[in-house]
Amino acid sequence: MHTSLSDETHLNLLEMNLALKIPPAVLTLIIAGAMWWIDENMNHSWIEFGPLYWAASISLALGGIFGVLGLVQFYQHSTSIDPHKPDKVSSLVTNGIYSVSRNPMYVALLLVLAAYGFYLGNGLTLALLPVFVGYMNRFQIEPEEKVMQEKFGEEFLHYKRDVRRWL
Repeated sequence: MHTSLSDETHLNLLEMNLALKIPPAVLTLIIAGAMWWIDENMNHSWIEFGPLYWAASISLALGGIFGVLGLVQFYQHSTSIDPHKPDKVSSLVTNGIYSVSRNPMYVALLLVLAAYGFYLGNGLTLALLPVFVGYMNRFQIEPEEKVMQEKFGEEFLHYKRDVRRWL
């Protein structure tokens, strides 16, 4: 008798295999590489808007601010910044930039990608931003949140209710 795995089982296996596997910085480089490829190979006049240096500069600056503030607060609380091992987190950081976003370092990476898209001036490159957000939500943030809920219980649930995942 031949048995096959259901679609749901395949999705669960995929989630387990991808959860917390690709470091956010590496994913950012992969998406940036795809953005470069799109810009080099898919130039269509109706989606090109020319380099928007001012938008790229603002996005990059904001990304830098979010990233640095997020890192500084983690170091001030002496907690782990390793995205592969959320169980190593020793405290729940909820103040400062973490009162604006539960994931300011991921917001920083998204803003850097947006800056690169504005710099390239090809609208198709910006279509990869939702891919980044979707992947991060499913395979990085949701697994992290499960660990945070297990580790910090009601405190995390209140934080999660009060502060948005991104912005």
